[in-house]
Amino acid sequence: MTQAVVLFDGVCNLCTGAVQFIIKRDPKGRFRFAALQSDYAQALLRKHNLNIPLDGRDDTVALVEDGRVYTHSDAGLRIARHLSGPVRLAAPLIIVPRFIRDTVYRLIARHRYRIFGRQDTCWMPTPELRARFLDQS
Repeated sequence: MTQAVVLFDGVCNLCTGAVQFIIKRDPKGRFRFAALQSDYAQALLRKHNLNIPLDGRDDTVALVEDGRVYTHSDAGLRIARHLSGPVRLAAPLIIVPRFIRDTVYRLIARHRYRIFGRQDTCWMPTPELRARFLDQS
């Protein structure tokens, strides 16, 4: 089984909620996680020549899978296709033109702190989940 890495905004309540949602629906443990604020995530992004500014704009998640990086709605839909439960039904939305999907994604992402709030520090996983996080000591 190929593992994939989800990079997320570690201070965003919506993003950490999404990580917890993924974990609950990923019984095979396919996904690993790293906060965008971590050295691990930043090194991985540099390796793929991608810069995601940590200023709360419109990038909240990236997926590194099979040597490629996916962002915005592509990342979310690619994650959904590997999860259990009804969320898998979202995966076929990949046929909707990207500019439409990403417009909706960016609108939500741009206002995520105002709507869902944010933390002063990155969310820390429980000891049971710590092995799935690549930026934890």
